[in-house]
Formats: sequence, C-alpha cells, structure tokens
Amino acid sequence: MALSFFSPPAPPIHRITCQALSVAVPSVAVEVAPLPVNPNSSFSCALNCTHFQSCSGCTQEYNLHHPVVIDEAIGFFDKLGIKDFSFDSCRLWGWRCRAKLAVRGSSTNPLIGLYEEGTHNVVDIPDCKSHHPNINAAVQLLKKGIIELNVEPYDEDQGTGDLRYVQIAVTTHDTSLPIPERYKNGKVQVSLVWNSRSENSANTGKLNALANFLWGNGGPKRKVHLIHSVWANFQTSSNNIIFGNRWRHLLGERDFWEHIGGIDVSLAPSSFGQANTRAFDSLLRKLQKYVPQGASVVDLYAGAGVIGLSLAVSRKCRSIKCVEVNKESRQSFEKTVERLPTNVESNISWHHADASIEPTSWLLGSDVVVVDPPRKGLNPSLVKELRHISAVELRTSKRPEKVKDEKRPWILRAREDSIQIENTTVHEENHSLPQTLIYISCGWESFKEDCSSLLASKEWHLHKAHGFNFFPGTQSIEILAVFKRGRGASTKKKKLGKKQKRPH
Repeated sequence: MALSFFSPPAPPIHRITCQALSVAVPSVAVEVAPLPVNPNSSFSCALNCTHFQSCSGCTQEYNLHHPVVIDEAIGFFDKLGIKDFSFDSCRLWGWRCRAKLAVRGSSTNPLIGLYEEGTHNVVDIPDCKSHHPNINAAVQLLKKGIIELNVEPYDEDQGTGDLRYVQIAVTTHDTSLPIPERYKNGKVQVSLVWNSRSENSANTGKLNALANFLWGNGGPKRKVHLIHSVWANFQTSSNNIIFGNRWRHLLGERDFWEHIGGIDVSLAPSSFGQANTRAFDSLLRKLQKYVPQGASVVDLYAGAGVIGLSLAVSRKCRSIKCVEVNKESRQSFEKTVERLPTNVESNISWHHADASIEPTSWLLGSDVVVVDPPRKGLNPSLVKELRHISAVELRTSKRPEKVKDEKRPWILRAREDSIQIENTTVHEENHSLPQTLIYISCGWESFKEDCSSLLASKEWHLHKAHGFNFFPGTQSIEILAVFKRGRGASTKKKKLGKKQKRPH
C-alpha cells in the first residue's frame, strides 16, 4: 500500500517513520515537513472503519500516520531548540493488543464494545480496525457463548445480569513460530468480569460454562488455537471501576508472556500492560540509547518494572530500583526477573511505594531517573524536588551517614513490601543524584506543563525528544524526552550574548 505525503518546502524538516501496511513490513523512514490533514491525499492512511461515526475510540479518520497534535509538538520542541524531533507512526491498523470492553444488551443480542461519546450506551464494534484481529475473533466467540448459554449481560440501571466487562489481551510471544508469523498468530487471554462477589456465588455455574465454551471452541484442540487462557474477576460495585479485587484463573496457561525491550515480560491480567506492544518496544529500544553503560537507574511509576529490567539487560546497569504504587504489579515483576539472562549483574529491587512521598529517598544513589507517569503527569512534590535538585544535593551531602528509618514510616513500609535481588558483584556505594531525567509521557498537555516547569528552574535542559504513535486514530501521542542536568547550550548562548553587549 503506497503512502501519500504532501511536503511543502518551507517549514523545517523532521523525521517521521511510518508503517502503513497491516501486515508485517519493515519501517520506511521519510523526511517530511508538518503535514496538513487532507482526506483527499491520504486514503492510503485512512481508518476505513464502519464504527467510526458512533464509536468513541477513534477521533481521526484520515492521515493516521500523522495525528493533528504532532504539528503542535514539532513547534513546541522547535522553540526549545530540538531541531531533530522524530515521530514514529508505528503500526496503523491492528495495533491494539489489549482491550477492555463493556458487555451490555441481552442474552440474545449481546453488545460488546465502547460507550458512545457522552453516554453509557454501548456501541457494538465487532470489526474494529484498531484491534488485533484475534481480539475481534475472541469477541465473536464470546458472543456465541453468551447466546448459546443464555448468559445475561450487565444492566447498569438495575445492577443485574452476569457479565459486566471483558478484558482481552493478545500475546504474540510464541517461540515455536518464526518471528514474522508470531504477531498474526497471537493468542488471547480472556478475563471475564463477573457480577458476583466470588466464585461461590449462585450465578458462577454460568461463568464456568462460559469459560469451558471458550476453551472448548478456541483452545489447543481446535484447528485454530485462539484462546491462551480464561480468567475471572469478581465485581459488584455500582461505580465505574471495571475490576474488583478478586481474580481467579479458570483455564489455560496461567502465565502470560510478551517479549518487549529485549526481555521476556510476565503480565498478570490485574497488572497494567501497554495496549500497543510493538510501539512500546520501539520506544524502549530508543530509550536504551540514552542510558550510559553501567549506570544506576531509578524507575518511578514503574509498574511491573519492564523499563528498568530492560535497562538492566541492555545497558548492564549497576543497579535498578523500581518504585510502583500498585501492589498488583509485584507478581509480574518477580516472574519477569526469573527469566532474565543469567549474566545480568545488576542489583535489582522493586518497591511498593508512592514515589511522591519524600522523592529524595528514591532519587538518591541514581545516575538516571526514568519517569512514566499517568496521563495527569508528575506529582507536584516530585516536580518540586527535581526543580530544586541542586539544593537537594547540597542538603543530602550534609546529612549524617545513617538516617533512622523509624522516623520515616513510609520507608519502612516500602522496605517490607519490596523485593531485593542482590548480585555477587560488589559495587561501590553511590550517593549521587540523577544527572539524566528520561520522561515518558502519555499526556501531552501535562507533559508541556511539567517540561516548562523543569526548564524554568534552570536545573535541567532538554537534550532530545521523540514521539510515538501509540494510539493511531486518536489525538494521543507518546513522548520520550531526555533532560540533562545543568543549563547546557542555552546558558552558553546567553553568556555569548552578554559578551557581545559589552562596550569596546
């Protein structure tokens, strides 16, 4: 499928990497200027989805390779002196490998999809172009099971029914297949969110019957092995929270693996996982280049520690410290560590803690800090600490060598809930504070605020910036920004300007 690009000669040139085909093809790097959204010139990069007008998932129908917001991003970084900002448009169709879908309608006509914009009316999306094709296949199989077994979809008004939501995740890590065939043959983990308190409730007979139906019709004994596993989550709350706290593995493989950033990653259905695994892998490969070999790294908002652990392997880091507030990520972290290569010599730890509480305790002893916050951006306390990092450095240098932990209960709690993997290699103790800040952002507006705040402090300067199209068809972009300590080139320019103003 050919790409159509319109390239006016005047604006500055930036690099956009575009994958336009829905089958596995190599990326094609094209240097282009900011592109206008022009339906007539970009049918080859059009969504072509029958659900576009009614579904709230996508907001851009044409020029999927170039979200409208990217022009703003190019201008923003250009003003900050980043002339080589790059944007990887990634895979444009069939990219979503993780979907949470509402189940409504009736047992004879189930609707599985997303809410219509501004309502709680579910739009059925059986042919979603963003979904990995096997998510759509699993949805069709689930609908068939609902109809045959008379499973009642959830009724929000009455609080009745059996099946509230379904989460479908695709694993493309099948080492028995050649690498080019793994993506299209991905298997799906199905998590059924059941409207009951536990597996002992009265309606769980239908839950087991539905799980057996999915496994019997999509499991390993079928010609097409579609289903990786079936899980149940139990939720009776009337709020908008999808998952309850109780999970049960019903059928299939318990462990769900993906290969991202050069390592095998375990993802439990309860832990956070990137929807666009290929784009995330591209971002990690780029990120790794900005971490010095043998560095000490602290990974804040770490989730299951994918970023930190990939750096332990790729950059042979001296130490990796992962900090995450969601305790559900711990199990995935432990399993991922078990599959790391035996030659990894990093001291690795994972801490169940809120990094916004006394951030210095986490930053201390690290050369590089990686932050991957939610859409709202960095916590104000962490921004404040980073903005005054020189003062923090001075303050910590005057501290006694030993601080009584009992005076800091949050440190004690984090220690109790932590995992420590010590290495036999002895490393010299490091009391420094980070010289490099790597910011991964999924919220463009919050990133602009955080970036401007950090730069205004004169403690950091922006070194590099890259964009990734994690959600084609939307106005959401992922940003990878690298900040360095010190005032950098901007200070030199100011000093030069002052010298030129001196009288002769």
